[in-house]
Amino acid sequence: QVQLVESGGGLVQPGGSLRLSCAASGFSFSDTGMAWYRQGVGKQRELVATISNSGTRTAYVDSVKGRFTISRDNAKKTMFLQMNTLKPEDTAVYYCNTPRESVNWGQGTQVTVSS
Repeated sequence: QVQLVESGGGLVQPGGSLRLSCAASGFSFSDTGMAWYRQGVGKQRELVATISNSGTRTAYVDSVKGRFTISRDNAKKTMFLQMNTLKPEDTAVYYCNTPRESVNWGQGTQVTVSS
């Protein structure tokens, strides 16, 4: 069964850090490029970062460049998003999927940045 499970979200103060995880199962993770998305309240889901299947190529939306780092561990079929210097505008539900959104969406993990 193809499944993506996000975890690691929480409440953090502005300037703080969080590390999100995405556990994948049911497909050939090491052959698949992956991505992180987020959706704030009343907003459309947006692509935040992508990573190639090998992990050697990454890309970020301008609003998170220099603050977020996407990575993956193919042996553990897990992808990560290290988020530093968090801002209130980063508040959203964060999801993982492929860049083509080809896997059923998981439940996501809530990130709230607030003092």
